[in-house]
Amino acid sequence: MTQIWLVRHGEAAASWEKDPDPGLSALGREQAERTALMLSDVVPEHARVVSSPLLRAQQTAAAFAAKRDQEVIIDLRFSEVRSPVPLSGRKVWLQDFMRQRWSEQSDDLWSWRSDIILGLRDVMQPTVIFCHFLVINAVVAEITEKTDVLQIYPANASFHELALDGETLSLIQLGEQMETRVN
Repeated sequence: MTQIWLVRHGEAAASWEKDPDPGLSALGREQAERTALMLSDVVPEHARVVSSPLLRAQQTAAAFAAKRDQEVIIDLRFSEVRSPVPLSGRKVWLQDFMRQRWSEQSDDLWSWRSDIILGLRDVMQPTVIFCHFLVINAVVAEITEKTDVLQIYPANASFHELALDGETLSLIQLGEQMETRVN
């Protein structure tokens, strides 16, 4: 059995409809440092460090990787959900998307979700993956076989433990949850 930790990035410096790729806010950098310390206590030394290509995830990963003197591997499969609308319409689209079921989604969104699951099934050693709110929700929906897009409310810089046994993913422990407001 292989351990996997999914880590939501720290607080972003800008909301989703204002910047397509914001870095971390000052609070987000503090959250990343705190999570890096907590992860250091539970993640084996030989674990891989993987990140979404988005800046906020990379900066959160960098805090942990620096403590281990390790490289961060960028994996496009763990990117944030692909929005089919321009930047100015993302907030409304996102709010609507999170109220829906997976059965209502386009082939492109199913492909995004499938890529995430394939990325997890490719893991061969303990791995920490720095990613996004909806990536974690897509994984939880897959594991629990539930139909709602929104499953949980992972807090910024929270980490969630999974296990991979052959092709089977299981949820070991959910991390800290936030209030229901998503920026």
